[in-house]
Amino acid sequence: MGVYINIGNDGFVSARRSEYIDKSGLIAYINSTLSTEQRFSCVTRCRRFGKSLAAKMLCAYYDHSCDSRHLFADLTIASHPSFEEHLNKYPVIYLDMTEFVSRFNDESIVELIDAELKNDIIKAYPEVKIDGKDDFMGCLIRIYEATGQKFIFIIDEWDSICREDFAGTPVMDHYVNWLRRMFKGVNGIRVFAGVYMTGILPIKRYGTQSALNNFQEFSMANADMLAGYIGFTEPEVRNLCAKYNMDYEEMKAWYDGYSFSTDYSAVFNPNSVIQACKRHKYSNYWGKTSSFETLQLYIDMNQTGVQESLEKIVRGECLKVSVLRFGFDVSSIGSDDELFTLLIHLGFLSYNVEDRTVRIPNKEIRMEFIEALRGSKTHKKLSAMVRLSDRLMKATLDGDEQQVAEIVGQIHDSDAGPNFYNNEQALRSVLKLGYISAIDDFVSIQELPTGRGYADLAFIPRLGGNKPAVVVELKWNKTEHAAIDQIKNRDYPDALRRFTDNILLVGINYDETTKQHTCKIEKL
Repeated sequence: MGVYINIGNDGFVSARRSEYIDKSGLIAYINSTLSTEQRFSCVTRCRRFGKSLAAKMLCAYYDHSCDSRHLFADLTIASHPSFEEHLNKYPVIYLDMTEFVSRFNDESIVELIDAELKNDIIKAYPEVKIDGKDDFMGCLIRIYEATGQKFIFIIDEWDSICREDFAGTPVMDHYVNWLRRMFKGVNGIRVFAGVYMTGILPIKRYGTQSALNNFQEFSMANADMLAGYIGFTEPEVRNLCAKYNMDYEEMKAWYDGYSFSTDYSAVFNPNSVIQACKRHKYSNYWGKTSSFETLQLYIDMNQTGVQESLEKIVRGECLKVSVLRFGFDVSSIGSDDELFTLLIHLGFLSYNVEDRTVRIPNKEIRMEFIEALRGSKTHKKLSAMVRLSDRLMKATLDGDEQQVAEIVGQIHDSDAGPNFYNNEQALRSVLKLGYISAIDDFVSIQELPTGRGYADLAFIPRLGGNKPAVVVELKWNKTEHAAIDQIKNRDYPDALRRFTDNILLVGINYDETTKQHTCKIEKL
């Protein structure tokens, strides 16, 4: 056992002792690629979507220095025809790039990586004569020539160098050239039975290099046949909800929203689902691992007039995006398409392959967007709108009717408001944007179904909160009192009583003649 070669199965042992969702079917696909032209795989996904766990699973399965049969005996892969053929049959090199990025921050990082790998491989094969001038790949070639053994090479977080301290520097080109030295030429085919890289960013057209175009790539924008292994699927989450007595619909609203194909149109954030189950609480677990500053950084980096597109996304609309224009260099985002494609790979946006549109996937990520925009220094109009939304919700809960009417009017008249101003639909669009920050403390429902119609807007306090539920009814060229009467006459609050008896009734009217908004708030 070495530091990087034949490290054993401890990582996967730990996973099996925890709440583990069977993703071993991925092994069957990788097995099908071994020693073929498709042996090079790059499977990328956003943070906390199980990248490292998948890498550890593959390491445990292939590593010939350990016996992992018991770890897979009850998993899907155990019944696959290829299971016995490849189980613990290969020398495995396992490289976690985040370890090196955290240890080294100068331009010699690639040389340091190569040197440490070389030293480790020499210790593992003391019987093989190595030339002192050989680099790591040179050592692997000599070992293959002497033993005939082909390696499995697993690189976790392959893009750590590219997306952090070294973004936009010559180190990136040096690093990509180092990867090309191993994987691009004929020696890569001789030395490696299979290569599996995982990270956040795909590798096509990366930087100034012609890329490692011999890799089969699967990403948040194009998962193809590996869609079922990126995130949790609907059946998996239903089973977890049943096991932990959690409400599936609430789980879906919080953490679903990623879509890869017709068969996998509902894919959940796995870390957040597990956290919610273990803690028995729905919350923003994403923000605890990938803070809103990351999103704010990339939003503020863009100066290309992305404001209008962001407004649409925050309102809940879908936006057409070309994912082919992204060069995968986070240091130079030059267009809206590049920004939104980056946000797809980071997990902040969900991409629909069928119609090539993006949207905010769920409540958890919407909270991240709101927080990022609240502090944005570049997109001042949207930042002001979010802060205005904060005031609107406070005024509503305080029962300040005049303040609510004034703020709704400001939003209606603002550039961020709807581009039409002539019917109740426009007013509904205003309120949809106006109450955008309510997601911090409420579950918002548009057109809440009741026994006798649909309430325009409803806000249900999140579990554990002490705020009231809110029912909002809108009127056009009528009165705010008529809106309150409709709420009462059709007993809209009845649909909320299973959550709380503390309910606010809010009626809002716009008079086209006087150009005035008016509001009436009553406590039920």
